[in-house]
Amino acid sequence: MFEIIPFGSKNRASLYNPFKEMEDFEKNLFGSLSPYFSRNSIEPFKTDIKETDGGYTLEADLPGFNKEDIDVQIDGDYLTIKAERHSEHEDKDKKDSYLRVERSYGSYQRSFDITGVDAEHIGAKYENGVLTLTMPKKEPEVPTARKLAIE
Repeated sequence: MFEIIPFGSKNRASLYNPFKEMEDFEKNLFGSLSPYFSRNSIEPFKTDIKETDGGYTLEADLPGFNKEDIDVQIDGDYLTIKAERHSEHEDKDKKDSYLRVERSYGSYQRSFDITGVDAEHIGAKYENGVLTLTMPKKEPEVPTARKLAIE
């Protein structure tokens, strides 16, 4: 049976990072001065995918993004959601001095296999920080039987 499978999906066991405590220590000690920590990285956004009678609904949490900063592309049997958030303090005048910047900015993306989806009729809506994609299922191809004439 068809399922929408997110690429890069990780199971719980693979989320364990044995060096996380050392990385956290270095991050707390050196802050943003450390070359090992990029201030432009954002954790991957979370999605929920549910099956409905006629298709699938994908809901992606993208809070704080403008609709113009979200890009949804379909390439063959793959759907890719890209989002980019720009830093506000990069654009402001230099006389504003930030003591701490905790809001993350940067770009990230996720891709999904949509083999069993009718890609021509996918709908997208962005409201209250949630991108909702409605994806109808493809009609199953019924094999047609025919008789061949023998010469």
